[in-house]
Amino acid sequence: MAIHAEGLVAIVLFYVLILSVGIWAAWKNKNSGVTESGDRSESIMVGGRDIGLFVGGFTMTATWVGGGYINGTAEYVYLPDYGLAWAQAPFGYALSLVVGGLFFAKPMRSRGYVTMLDPFQQLYGKRMGGLLFIPALMGEIFWSAAILSALGATLSVIVDININMSVVISALIAIFYTLVGGLYSVAYTDVVQLFCIFLGLWISVPFALSNPAVSDISVSAKEEIYQSPWLGEIKPEDNWLWADNFFLLMLGGIPWQVYFQRVLSASSATYAQVLSFIAALGCLVMAVPSVLIGAIGASTDWNKTTYGSLPPKDRDESDMILPIVLQHLCPPYISFFGLGAVSAAVMSSADSSILSASSMFARNIYQLAFRQSASDREIVWVMRLTIFVFGALATAMALLTGSVYGLWYLSSDLVYVIIFPQLLSVLFVKGTNTYGSVAGYIFGLLLRIGGGEPYLKLPPFIYYPGWVTAEKVHHLTGEVEYFVQQRFPFKSMSMVASFLANVAFSYLLKYLFESGMLSHKYDFLDAVVSKHSKEIMDKTTLVTNHDNIILSEMAPVKQALSASMAGTFTNTEILSDDAASSPESFHSEN
Repeated sequence: MAIHAEGLVAIVLFYVLILSVGIWAAWKNKNSGVTESGDRSESIMVGGRDIGLFVGGFTMTATWVGGGYINGTAEYVYLPDYGLAWAQAPFGYALSLVVGGLFFAKPMRSRGYVTMLDPFQQLYGKRMGGLLFIPALMGEIFWSAAILSALGATLSVIVDININMSVVISALIAIFYTLVGGLYSVAYTDVVQLFCIFLGLWISVPFALSNPAVSDISVSAKEEIYQSPWLGEIKPEDNWLWADNFFLLMLGGIPWQVYFQRVLSASSATYAQVLSFIAALGCLVMAVPSVLIGAIGASTDWNKTTYGSLPPKDRDESDMILPIVLQHLCPPYISFFGLGAVSAAVMSSADSSILSASSMFARNIYQLAFRQSASDREIVWVMRLTIFVFGALATAMALLTGSVYGLWYLSSDLVYVIIFPQLLSVLFVKGTNTYGSVAGYIFGLLLRIGGGEPYLKLPPFIYYPGWVTAEKVHHLTGEVEYFVQQRFPFKSMSMVASFLANVAFSYLLKYLFESGMLSHKYDFLDAVVSKHSKEIMDKTTLVTNHDNIILSEMAPVKQALSASMAGTFTNTEILSDDAASSPESFHSEN
């Protein structure tokens, strides 16, 4: 395949547009949310907490809608053994945003936290916050790497250019405007990128549908023409597996910094809830063209196209069905526009994940765990450095690691199994402590890892009820790969076990220490006996060897919040008059 000049021009134009918008957003908002006593670092993380409905709705939608979302939805609709019945991402993530808006957005935003890990460090201590940072970081980095890897595959379909070069350039552009403008640049570029996805795909769909090689998709939805119907079916033996995956998306889609980054940047708690609901609708709307493209792929006689006689599923290229449909079923100028938009839109996920990872590291690890006295300028430079480091790490993984999707699947499972039950406990269960948190972490980790991960060729050491030996055929080589498939909903079971372990061990250790059955000297985490611990960040102070760090709490926060990050979780003006801002008092209200 020769280099297509039109395709290159389209992609370059989209990239220049995205970069220009990112730089403009950084310049336009360079002083937003920062007063004379304010913090530039907090402005980078949560955008001055003045993100409105329009930009907020788009950037919240872009939490999940990106290159991986639209490619993955089209792939599952196209796959013969799955179909629309197994394309769970649109409804799963939409419900995730609804549940997040109903139950999690308000308590997180009303307390004025800066990152998702703040409540964990406040209640469970800085060491536990560091442990919870690990799966959160893995999820963000592997997600960025996975979508950058998908970008390389997409570009290889339309333009025969160096894939590595295209991935590196895309990552550099995302890293650059994120470095310059932080959340503001991420949010404003999200608006452009979602418009690109929507217009690019919807312009392409009518041309693909009218291609002579494509049968009526309403017929192929229920009848077999070139492959099994694209509506798909859920077999009785797969019911629990389907439910497990759906709950993974719906509940496991909540405890991500990319989501709470948007929640915490909203101008009020009510706005944060409304943005979540708007984004839920946006997720469904943005999935429609992907579903149609997957259905078109399943309804095509590929022997009549320029693609060749073998369909994509027989070439192990099902994951690229969306760019293949655009390339071979649409006129060149339409496919270039659609694929240019898709490739630029990949950055809408990569940039926010990189910013999320660097925000958690700079605030929760570097500042609150190691350098409580760090200046705001120092935190800003740590953020900039980690944005570059995490971006480079994600790019390297996208280029060098063949199992990047497997790594992301496993890390997203760990977010669901470990962080979600911890978030439930810290926000809604009164009396949990660090001992319970550690126990829940260990239970969830062992039960999930014990189930194995076929994508990483990680064998199970726990065989749950109903497990079977499944096979995967590589069509190009004829190789048959056997793996253990766990049909028991072990991911959701691990999540529930993690939650119950947290609650049970918290109350058990609390009872043992307070009753005197265990000597107070064994409270080595200072989680029960010590009311003013060197480890636990309570509502008023974090006592260190040298410094007292004020952890002010917040009720509704002003639009331009500028409380000192070195000393606060939120607005200092409200500390004295709102006792309902700490996790403990919130529990007592419920």
